[in-house]
Amino acid sequence: MLAAVSILASCGLPRVGPTKREIFAGSVQRQGDAFVVSVNDRVTRATAVVPALGFSETFQSAGVVGSDVINPGDTLGLTIWENVDDGLLSGEASNSTILEEVQVDGSGFIFVPYAGRIKASGNSPEAIRRIITSKLEEQTPDPQVQVRRIAGDGSTVSLAGAVGGQGVYAIERPTRTLSSMLARAGGVTIRPEIAQVTVQRGGQTGKIWFQDLYENPAMDIALRGGDKILVEEDTRAFTALGATGTQARVPFETQTLSAVEAIAQVGGLLTASADPTGVFIFRNEPAEIANQVMGRTDLIGAQRLVYVLDLTEPNGMFMARDFVVRDGDTLYVTEAPFTQWDKTISALTGSLSAVGTVATASTALEGI
Repeated sequence: MLAAVSILASCGLPRVGPTKREIFAGSVQRQGDAFVVSVNDRVTRATAVVPALGFSETFQSAGVVGSDVINPGDTLGLTIWENVDDGLLSGEASNSTILEEVQVDGSGFIFVPYAGRIKASGNSPEAIRRIITSKLEEQTPDPQVQVRRIAGDGSTVSLAGAVGGQGVYAIERPTRTLSSMLARAGGVTIRPEIAQVTVQRGGQTGKIWFQDLYENPAMDIALRGGDKILVEEDTRAFTALGATGTQARVPFETQTLSAVEAIAQVGGLLTASADPTGVFIFRNEPAEIANQVMGRTDLIGAQRLVYVLDLTEPNGMFMARDFVVRDGDTLYVTEAPFTQWDKTISALTGSLSAVGTVATASTALEGI
């Protein structure tokens, strides 16, 4: 029996991956190429790095654009009243002239009959009203001018991604900040916890968590014409392997994810086969963090680190709760030693049963 067990074990029975002994055998301390580190309070503090998202000072310091400032491409509505029956612009039946939808050209000018070409961009409707009045006063007595800014394409932003209505939107008085423009587009259509908002302005790019727009008002930046806004889902993920409920690439469901949450997200440990003393996190760690974890200063470049969590220790669950899982991590849970022994016995008894069945069948045939 012992000989048969030894033979089966040497043949290599099916298993989910390396054993805990094999992982430790690959450590640098044993001439391997990975540092194997037991997780403690110092390690959790050194590795608790969460991607920082936010807008630079350039984005935050940009003031809110005046809603009445005219830009090239905007559309203006003009109405002119003259204090004579037969004026320059009006006919005999009316003393007013309405010039609807006068668009500001690419150079920022508009043309008004008898007033000529007027610089509109950079001015407010009130400033344009005074300019037109001044030019017409020389030709008609006491002209009255009204200028209205109609939403045009002079100051617009484009929204794409997971928003209610993708498209190009004009910056108007109610939509001069990022949060109000997102609301104007129908809001985000994905879970707010994993929504990221990216703003491109010229050669600069800023990214922020959607929830931070409301938790940190300073990040609700003022918009500028030409801004491109993209709302997308968080792309971070980790890989789960071994004796867990699911073996797959698993996306993050929150901004931060602990080892306990990662285990729960894949269905927990398999009670029939998992070894709670062998929960591993495989990660390529930057040199600055690896040096802190290992208490060294000579490590250069990314280092392979294997973090070990023993859930059976008195504070093991607390360590797993505090240890932060990062993008690209591999969560691996080893099988309990009993599982491999059980597989060996099952393979052996199954083989002997098959042999016994064949022998019984042969005896029966000989009797016939």
